[in-house]
Amino acid sequence: MWTHQLPLHYFICILFSLLSLQSVFVTSNSNYKPPLRSLSYFSFSPHTTTMKSNPKSKPPHLLHFLIPFFFFFSFVSSTNTFFTQEFKEAPQFYNSPKCPSLSNTEHSNVCAEEAVHVAMTLDTTYIRGSMAAILSVLQHSSCPQNVFFHFVCSSNASLLRATIATSFPYLNFQIYPFHDDVVSGLISTSIRAALDCPLNYARSYLPNLIPLCVKRVVYLDSDLVLVDDIAKLAATPLGADSVLAAPQYCNANFTSYFTPTFWSNPSLSLTFAERRACYFNTGVMVIDLRRWRVGEYTRKIEEWMEVQKRMRIYELGSLPPFLLVFAGNIVPVDHRWNQHGLGGDNFRGLCRDLHPGPVSLLHWSGKGKPWVRLDANRPCPLDALWAPYDLLRTPFSLDSW
Repeated sequence: MWTHQLPLHYFICILFSLLSLQSVFVTSNSNYKPPLRSLSYFSFSPHTTTMKSNPKSKPPHLLHFLIPFFFFFSFVSSTNTFFTQEFKEAPQFYNSPKCPSLSNTEHSNVCAEEAVHVAMTLDTTYIRGSMAAILSVLQHSSCPQNVFFHFVCSSNASLLRATIATSFPYLNFQIYPFHDDVVSGLISTSIRAALDCPLNYARSYLPNLIPLCVKRVVYLDSDLVLVDDIAKLAATPLGADSVLAAPQYCNANFTSYFTPTFWSNPSLSLTFAERRACYFNTGVMVIDLRRWRVGEYTRKIEEWMEVQKRMRIYELGSLPPFLLVFAGNIVPVDHRWNQHGLGGDNFRGLCRDLHPGPVSLLHWSGKGKPWVRLDANRPCPLDALWAPYDLLRTPFSLDSW
């Protein structure tokens, strides 16, 4: 259970709405004489302390009083449904006897080398998906008490912290603030508005946010669930100098991720000349933070975003800069660790089937999200695989833990 105190502007909107409602009632009922009336319909006498009606002034139009209602409900709906969401407490999961003990450091478990470090972004729009992802990681981990979560958020930090701590009171985690203005000036509009959110670019700044003592993290999107031990993914060998590991898809049409302007430019098109570049999804990545920092890869990603501001070389949000910097130079991971695309494409979000082969991670990348489709009673068949990890408490839900 969590509570949230509404900001002052909420109450201002409510006050205007209530006053407007009373004024509408006053002007539509000539027999009613309330103590409070619309100021525009009355005038003050300079010689008395009383108010008298001004017959030359017309009563306010009904639309004048409906406007505050419109703004109030529009504002509430635009802030999403997080204010009405309540989440169940998840069960506590324990390490198996073979799990190593985390070394005691002055920074608690955040610097423990034996820990599996997981990085995710948090916001009110995707909090329901994030809660399911966290639960799935813990439930399928052989050493759940050794998992440390690094959460990055740009707003509502105290509320998100309380929500996580209430549902996972035993969780090892830390929240890092991300300031939108760090990247907002570099963002170009993409094919879907959700991809333009500054927090969507926070993964490029993880090495600047997470403590220097953390050597490696597994980055996860919020619209996925694991059905395997995350320690297996975290242990992916990165070789002598690789910075990043992820499932890559060399059968995908790599040229489609960039515009004709990019491929027709002689200097830009040579970017991939000496590497076999393949598409990879940035929603699941193993990152060596130390090598990233040494190579200054955040700066390299920003440089490509600056090029995009001058000439439009791609259409798909934060993914193409990653491809420009890393494609062809990553360690490939088995496809089982990112069965992506279950949310359909970026336009219609149609249902999709799993790729052939074993599954360790289900990823609803694309427009369609399982919780949205389930709530609308229009789920895709594979959304049923996400539902068991949904911690949302509904009026008719029963705690099964």
